[in-house]
Amino acid sequence: MAAFMKVGVIRATKCLIQHSTSRSIITSILRKGGRKIQFGHINFPSLSSWSRYIVTSSFNLSSQEAAKETDYHTIIKDTEKSEGPTEKLEFQAETRMLLDIVAKSLYSEKEVFIRELISNASDALEKLRYLQLTADNITSKDSPLEMHIGTDKLTRTFTIQDTGVGMTREEMIDSLGVIARSGSKAFLEQLQKSDSASAMGNIIGQFGVGFYSTFMVAERVDVYSQSYKPDARPFKWTSDGTGTYEISEAKDVQQGTKIVLHLKPDCAEFANEDVIKDVIKKYSNFVGSPIYLNGKQVNTLHAVWLLDPKDVTRQMHDEFYRFVSNSFDAPRYSLHYKTDAPINIRCVLYVPEGKPGLFEMSRETDVGVALYSRKVLIKNRADNIVPKWLRFVKGVVDSEDIPLNLSRELLQDSALIRKIRTVITNRLLRYLQDQMRKDPENYDKFFNDYGLFLKEGIVSSQEQTEKEEIAKLLWFESSLKPAGEKVSLAEYCSRMKDDQKDIYYLAAPSRHLAETSPYFEGLKQKDVEVLFCYEPYDELVLVQLRQFDRRYVISMEKEIRREKEDTSVEDLGEDSLSKSEATSLVDWLKGTLGNKAHKVKITKRLSSHPCLVSVEEMAAARHFVRTSIQSIPEDQRYKLLEPTLEINPSHPIIKKMSLLKDKNPQLAELLANQVFNNAMVTAGLVDDPRRVTGNLNELITKLLENH
Repeated sequence: MAAFMKVGVIRATKCLIQHSTSRSIITSILRKGGRKIQFGHINFPSLSSWSRYIVTSSFNLSSQEAAKETDYHTIIKDTEKSEGPTEKLEFQAETRMLLDIVAKSLYSEKEVFIRELISNASDALEKLRYLQLTADNITSKDSPLEMHIGTDKLTRTFTIQDTGVGMTREEMIDSLGVIARSGSKAFLEQLQKSDSASAMGNIIGQFGVGFYSTFMVAERVDVYSQSYKPDARPFKWTSDGTGTYEISEAKDVQQGTKIVLHLKPDCAEFANEDVIKDVIKKYSNFVGSPIYLNGKQVNTLHAVWLLDPKDVTRQMHDEFYRFVSNSFDAPRYSLHYKTDAPINIRCVLYVPEGKPGLFEMSRETDVGVALYSRKVLIKNRADNIVPKWLRFVKGVVDSEDIPLNLSRELLQDSALIRKIRTVITNRLLRYLQDQMRKDPENYDKFFNDYGLFLKEGIVSSQEQTEKEEIAKLLWFESSLKPAGEKVSLAEYCSRMKDDQKDIYYLAAPSRHLAETSPYFEGLKQKDVEVLFCYEPYDELVLVQLRQFDRRYVISMEKEIRREKEDTSVEDLGEDSLSKSEATSLVDWLKGTLGNKAHKVKITKRLSSHPCLVSVEEMAAARHFVRTSIQSIPEDQRYKLLEPTLEINPSHPIIKKMSLLKDKNPQLAELLANQVFNNAMVTAGLVDDPRRVTGNLNELITKLLENH
């Protein structure tokens, strides 16, 4: 019966221990101590002896029962105690002032103390891992390398314990008693001397101030440590962060280091398991060693970007993409990139499968790439690692060469950051160019969804080289290809004739309007390929691009404007106005249109259109009309635009106008204004077409007077 009661008590108590809140209740009861307790026929002289019995016995159940609960694992126990005399010491290196700076000013978020403690624990584990492989005096060569975190709401404590190298008394004083002295940095210096580069990449710490971030949230910090060194004694270190600390020998301390934070009342949320889990996943989800939180491992994802790209499956990419993007779809494109020259970079970048949302289109949206250094999160949205126009890209960038400030929250050395940014941007652009060549159909879908971001990159970039690299990804319909088929600028250049020096484009709302445009007709005799731009901002993009592959990118309107044409009226053809009629009409139009037309001249380029309007910089003029002309009075607009009206002397409308100017001047004036208005609308230089309907109605009324 006693044996049955013993097993029942153990199992019942173990169930309580496995739940964090129940553990807190048990702990708080046990600490009161001093009373006898009896379960059945089992007598315990005090609660403390009962607690030790439960702790030791509850984990010695049958192997079958243990196998059922393999997901629960913890090494945190409340067995450590100080013993012997306590020595009180003062911090070195202007400690009171430095502690105040670290605790109040260095870090922007209190939660980063968890990141710092995990990083320190990870370094301790990596040091032991290295020593297990290289040193002969290591007795614990097969001991697990892991860290455990425990939270207790009732006692308001946060505990982190590792199985790493631990510290001796002297190392405690050196590492914890001197601010800004980094044990990890000293270890790295030793590795550099011994050329052990493989172990160096896993060491995180470098400044020696991370531990003191605990005083942002704790009113007292206790540290228990047992060094790996043979015959080393365990010690306890404790401080409230006011300038002094106490150190004494301890007992019942496991190898490694255990840190207990007694939290301030206003920081009690850090005794909440869910809060700690979120912080771990945010900052330290990819630390190399297992992290257990209240008995459950929380860092289960692999640092995909550090693996060999050949070893990463599509399923791993999908899972990791969902983690970094906080979404449920799969990536459209996945780029896994590693390089050590000219700078150390490990990154995984993803293009989402779905279309960008309304908020993602805004430039106020943060970029989607997170910045890590040695698997520890530095910045969740690293806007200076990739340009703003790549904000649709999700992923991770990790570099050991990233220059960080003391708090590991801000980046330094802008030249090096710019180099990282350039390397990543260029590699992503080359990857997308490869996708364009290998799978044009899938790339076309990508361009329809995300092409606007690429065009934004051309407009916003300050480097011509980068503009042209982005421009390699642009797609346009061509006058030589069927509707719906798109070509790149590089493909266009490959078909250029030997005597063609420039790349031509024409902006129009649709292909039909482009092909029936007077500007397209005006250069048909040149027999050149023309790119059609249907979006209003396409023209602005090409204006900002200026040139591609050492060829200027110009509009058809500008080519017409700059091309030298024989404008003489000596030989206008048989089915055309005579020399005197053409000269008379040009003079009459100048007087009739007044300041609307800066110039009026004859053109021989047109056949099916009565006229066209040209300005010095048509693309810039159209952009000005769309964005800034609304507040300018109409008579001032023409002075700014200075449009030139070019008339086709062989077109029926122009010939009829020549006759009407003498026979019916009123009708001829209405016709002249309407022809000019039509040309301005065709050129895209009228912000609101309703402005020209008044003259059109008058013209129609005049024409219907005799009917």
